[in-house]
Amino acid sequence: MYKRIVLKLSGEALAGSRGFGLDAERVIEITNEIVEVRALGVEVAIVVGGGNFFRGVAEQAKEMDRVSADNMGMLSTVINAIALQDAIEKHDVQCRVMTAVAMDQIAEPYIRRRAVRHLEKGRVVIFAAGIGNPFFSTDTAASLRAMEIKADVLMKATKVEGIFSADPVLFKDAVKYDEITYMEILRQGLKVMDLTAVSLCKDNNLPMIIFNMNEPGNIRRVALGEKVGSLVTS
Repeated sequence: MYKRIVLKLSGEALAGSRGFGLDAERVIEITNEIVEVRALGVEVAIVVGGGNFFRGVAEQAKEMDRVSADNMGMLSTVINAIALQDAIEKHDVQCRVMTAVAMDQIAEPYIRRRAVRHLEKGRVVIFAAGIGNPFFSTDTAASLRAMEIKADVLMKATKVEGIFSADPVLFKDAVKYDEITYMEILRQGLKVMDLTAVSLCKDNNLPMIIFNMNEPGNIRRVALGEKVGSLVTS
């Protein structure tokens, strides 16, 4: 169904059950699904978080200057991006890491036209270092990059089945939304993405799908347009 997608992965997803760092088996499982989607002819871009190493707004950074903490978080996303690139290229699929912060000896600088050209040539593109500025989350980076490269959809992989009226872990009577608008997310104050990312998607009519990535094959199902997770529209 979708020709070009942006997949938002959290750093925690790469940590697996370990909770910190990289779980090699989990990285392989995720990249296997990404390669499978690419084989369908879908152009795949990825935005990766860094919470498995460092998160600028977490308890570990409470005594730090916010700018310094966010800079450390951006560097964490680069570590994850390189790990994903290595795993993807083991499948003989070309992959490029593009960073919003210049580090030429490690990755390419983010240039929109070059990113689009990589995708057109069948390469997987991983966007790292957020948008290169503190105070902006990787959710916002995913929204921005999806709009810049004219993606058909933003797919956010989470550990729950979609968007609920409340935290389904804490509230067993929480209701799952199969479809919801960005305005409704803002009105209800649902913790799906940060408000900047939600507003960006809303203002630019970018559809987003929230789905459970712990269910094997879900990335492929979403890319094919199956009704998985929660669809968010403007």
